[in-house]
Amino acid sequence: MLQALVEGNVVATIKHKSMAGWRLLIVQPLDNDSLAEGDPLLAIDMLGAGHGCKVLISNDGKAARKMVGDTNSPVRWAIVGIVD
Repeated sequence: MLQALVEGNVVATIKHKSMAGWRLLIVQPLDNDSLAEGDPLLAIDMLGAGHGCKVLISNDGKAARKMVGDTNSPVRWAIVGIVD
């Protein structure tokens, strides 16, 4: 689990069928000092996080695929919490 900052949303005209109806967000992982660390990632969001929100993301691909209901889904990252 990592802390990240929501940088924007993704609009895709063509995407895997398992991602239909899910919000896709671009998130930037943060280090312990809240500085950007690594490359931005694509994560599914079920919590309604907005641009500029700090969130917790999980790279548990199995849990993310269970969330979308498809064991063959390419989804890997999911937003699991919003930092208050």
